[in-house]
Amino acid sequence: MAAEQPTLLEGLRGSVAADLVAVDATIRRELASDVALVNQVSEYIIGAGGKRLRPLLVLLAARAAGAPPLGPQVMAAVVIEFIHTATLLHDDVVDGSHQRRGRDTANEVWGNSASVLVGDFLYSRAFQMMVRLSSLRVMEIMADATNVIAEGEVLQLMNAHDPETSESRYLEVIYRKTARLFESGAQIAAVLAGATPAVEQALASYGRHLGNAFQLVDDALDYRGSPAERGKNVGDDLAEGKPTLPVIHALRAGSAEQQALLRRAIESGGLDDLPAVLKAIESAGGLEYTARLAQGEADQALAALEPLPESVHGEALRQLAGFAISRSY
Repeated sequence: MAAEQPTLLEGLRGSVAADLVAVDATIRRELASDVALVNQVSEYIIGAGGKRLRPLLVLLAARAAGAPPLGPQVMAAVVIEFIHTATLLHDDVVDGSHQRRGRDTANEVWGNSASVLVGDFLYSRAFQMMVRLSSLRVMEIMADATNVIAEGEVLQLMNAHDPETSESRYLEVIYRKTARLFESGAQIAAVLAGATPAVEQALASYGRHLGNAFQLVDDALDYRGSPAERGKNVGDDLAEGKPTLPVIHALRAGSAEQQALLRRAIESGGLDDLPAVLKAIESAGGLEYTARLAQGEADQALAALEPLPESVHGEALRQLAGFAISRSY
């Protein structure tokens, strides 16, 4: 499957190839700053690559909603990417992360202060770009989204090292921290394409469920993914004291001994017992439970697309939902 996934993604990107070229050019242009350190840190983060799923989602959603190529969705895709990148910079500082995508984090290279401030630069540059889109509706959607994302960061901080974190609290965090940006990206794509309210809501719903599925899979991969593919070590979430769904389920379904082990691991944030933690999660069905919820979210994403007319880009959105739950990185 891992060998097939890049091919699938390349096919999806090929359906909006001209837009993606324009996105890359716009990213380079909009990163420009008179302050050398801003340029260095921004280039380091953006240049790290990644799947760029959020910009791809914006482009595909806009085209599925009837937008022509090289329309305002290009700017919108960059806005979403900059906001996402800003959250990564801030997250790595809050989490004390040392590695992302297989290399040192920006805070590891330049320090926490530079990472936070460059994250602020990317946030503010994104809003400058939104103004140029000349859509009050887009501004409203994105202003609300960034506020919800910030609240999600605080909620995650409150959950850290807390073995009493419930499934509902966890799901609230992943919606706010991850799915809301997917949802908003798809929604502003529809707005900029001049879509009907029904199509706008359909794409927003698709984005929300896609984002939930994506994060659920991401959290499962933290306990079984390949570090070489993901650029992260197995158990990174546990090391940061994050009680994600595989652990939350194992705390419910595991034996008393396993529950005690998992509670200690979350509270300490240590990896000394990682092999035993992995075994406890596996035997309690934590990964399978998380995968079932991810599949349910992907199914809801697909159902949300029903109001859209048949098109190449609508089909690409369906394939993107499949990628979100089948990926290994």
